[in-house]
Amino acid sequence: MDQLILYAGFLIAAYAVIANDVIQTLGTFIASNTKIKWWYLWAFAGFILTATILYGWYANTGDVSYGRLSEIPLPDPLPWWYLLAPISLLIITRIGIPVSTTFMILSIFSSGQLIEKMILKSIFGYSLAFVAALVLYLVISRKFESKASIRLMDKKKQRRYWLVAQWFSTGFLWSQWLIQDFANIYVFLPRQLGVNELLVSLGVILLIMAYIFRVKGGKIQEIVNQKSNTQHIRSATIIDACYGLLLYFFTSLNNVPMSTTWTFIGILAGREIAISYLLHKKEMKNTYRLIIKDFAKVNIGLMVSILIAYLIQFFKV
Repeated sequence: MDQLILYAGFLIAAYAVIANDVIQTLGTFIASNTKIKWWYLWAFAGFILTATILYGWYANTGDVSYGRLSEIPLPDPLPWWYLLAPISLLIITRIGIPVSTTFMILSIFSSGQLIEKMILKSIFGYSLAFVAALVLYLVISRKFESKASIRLMDKKKQRRYWLVAQWFSTGFLWSQWLIQDFANIYVFLPRQLGVNELLVSLGVILLIMAYIFRVKGGKIQEIVNQKSNTQHIRSATIIDACYGLLLYFFTSLNNVPMSTTWTFIGILAGREIAISYLLHKKEMKNTYRLIIKDFAKVNIGLMVSILIAYLIQFFKV
């Protein structure tokens, strides 16, 4: 029974985490490359995922989470109610609400002290991302995000340069996100994986990614598509580079898991305010409304995860 719960938990968590968080790393990549066949995009992302997971497994003696599960032991036995978290995340993902998969999945396995550390790091992530994006786009919006500058770029050979730059920035961002969020996917499996467990789990994740690319990100992709100019390669490249650098900073900071979703929403919020202030002042009210709506959505995950954590404590009694 424990083995069934373990593998079911991994399958549900893998799909829900990747499907919910795909907008953070691959959302702008998908939105700005709609004319490229989906399996090319999948092959690119799959290659980076395979390299990242194999390196992590080799360098950390079987631990693909890069040490982020070191303070989160796998319960023995593993009762059925631990499936409540990934099932709830799956339902929320199907509705199309972006939430913090870190809080949804890891909070039920974590101590109160570790949850507090995760929340504080995630709040810091949102705040830093918001300020960094706001300052950056106040400086560059007139040159890079105005309608005239985008039309000019499309007419020049710059497009080819930015296309190459986007693939590099997306690859860097994707690898940094994987290092942060492998913990959410692999929390149901042993902390040290054997070769067979590694290869089977890798195959499952690649199949899930193929489906997500096939449906172009699914319903949650709308969060990215609603934002200014995200379908343009140059805009998508700058977003990915900014986000990747922030995740690299947090990866280097410590091994405490954090909500990458909060960091991503912080970047989009700071970016939208700066662009609206400089280029679309008449739309500021709509911008604020959209930002508040996005922030409310990501907090749903925190509230649901806390509720599930208390519910599991009730079952343990």
